[in-house]
This record gives sequence, C-alpha cells and structure tokens, in this order.
Amino acid sequence: MDLEKFFDTVCQSKLIEALSRTVKDGRVISLIHKYLNAGVVANGKFERTEVGMPQGGPLSPLLSNIMLNELDKELESRGHRFVRYADDCMIFCKSRKSAERTLENIIPFIEGKLFLKVNRKKTKVAHISKVKYLGYTYYRYEGTTKRN
Repeated sequence: MDLEKFFDTVCQSKLIEALSRTVKDGRVISLIHKYLNAGVVANGKFERTEVGMPQGGPLSPLLSNIMLNELDKELESRGHRFVRYADDCMIFCKSRKSAERTLENIIPFIEGKLFLKVNRKKTKVAHISKVKYLGYTYYRYEGTTKRN
C-alpha cells in the first residue's frame, strides 16, 4: 500500500495528538511541535511548514511510526498479518477477494481517521509469488515465501 506524499502531508495536529498519548512530558511535545513548524528555506526563500514533517529529518522515522501506530493497531484488531516500514506497508490475505475487501475497508480508516491519502494508482492487490518490497523481491518456492 502506498501513502501518497506521506511525509509532506502528515496532519501535524493528528501527529501531536498521537504523540501526546505516548509522551507525557509537555516540554518534549512542545519541542517536537517547534521542530515540525520550523520551516524550510527553498530557493533562498523561507517557507513555514504547517503540514507534514521533514523528509530525511532525524526524527521523521520515529514520528512516522508513532503516527502510523494507529494503523498497526487497527490492522491487528481486524486480525490481519502485515509488515510496515515507515509509510510502506504490505497486508497479507488468503485470497484476492479477501485482499480487495481488506483494501476497500482499510482505506476509509486511513483517509478518515489518520487524514492521509492512499495512492490508488500505486496501491495494488498482488499475489506473493513475486512482490517487490523495500528493494527485495518476495516469491513462493515449494510452499514457503523466499526473499532474494
């Protein structure tokens, strides 16, 4: 599943809300909020950042995991097996029909509760026989999943 422009479109208030459930020290929350709103210099001009988080920033992988922890919990509560690294996610289902139904049901959660957009052009249902994920190709060999 592909989340469209994830780092650029993270809802900062939703992130701070999720962060506040984990981190109880208000000073840390305030510091992260300032980090998110610090802005960037693009083409010699300062631009405020009111949406998103710095891609490649030192805190961004941690913050993305905190933000997407709600997705992890939702998938677990529905009994799905999945792997996720930052904003890259694969959900495993027993059949194509089950996978299509899962995708159809999880998209409203992602878009409605997390305020993120699923890139429907890049998100697809595929058989594990040959799937690329994080630079590796996964395939079935004699009943087991292998990676090369």
